[in-house]
Amino acid sequence: MFPSIHTADNWRALRRLAGVAVAASASFWLAGCAGVRTIDSDVQSYSTLQQVPSPPTYRLQLLPSQIALGPQFDTVVQQAQASLAGVGLRRDDRQGSVIAQIDVQARYIPDSWLMPGSPYNPYGGWGMGPGWGWGWGWRGGMMWRDTGPSLHYRAVQLTLRDVQTQQVVYETSARYEDVWVDDQVIYRILFDSALNGFPKPPQGPRRVSTTVGAPSAEQPAPAPAAPAASSAPATSSSKTP
Repeated sequence: MFPSIHTADNWRALRRLAGVAVAASASFWLAGCAGVRTIDSDVQSYSTLQQVPSPPTYRLQLLPSQIALGPQFDTVVQQAQASLAGVGLRRDDRQGSVIAQIDVQARYIPDSWLMPGSPYNPYGGWGMGPGWGWGWGWRGGMMWRDTGPSLHYRAVQLTLRDVQTQQVVYETSARYEDVWVDDQVIYRILFDSALNGFPKPPQGPRRVSTTVGAPSAEQPAPAPAAPAASSAPATSSSKTP
């Protein structure tokens, strides 16, 4: 048996190499968070409205559990109000013509890089091919290899109810699932996407894409202009599958 005289040095070298790999991976993902970004929202909308309610006002009805959250939920309310204002609806809790109810969901999907189909799954996922049957394979790398980012899930729901009949006249929801998240940005985009096409949106599921990000530094600053009628912060486009 050969003597292992450099075992400690080898382990120290491996640890340094692992640290470099992790730092490089972190730099890559941080760089991806800057610049222009496209946010894809999966939207479902159902409406019986033929036009914007008259008067174009709503009463916001919060649940006791939402009120109990205090300032934490106030941020969500502000994002929803901005999106509703963007489609011409103004909050009036005394004389609103419709009752608005909102809800949000937020969760973290741990180990999502191990899900079948993920490009970060080290086992390559399950598959079936002619003459091969079921099987799996390791994509290579050492035990400390980058395991890939985990997913963040965010979703919003909004309903409008006629104040006289108490019938739901507008129901919509939007959800987002990706490795990047900024709640203040994402919730505003989700409410905007959920209201895309208001008051007569395409019925059923569709995908709405929103581009966000500052213009390039090389571009000259635009001349001052009058405020736009909509307060939406980004450009959106919708696609029905």
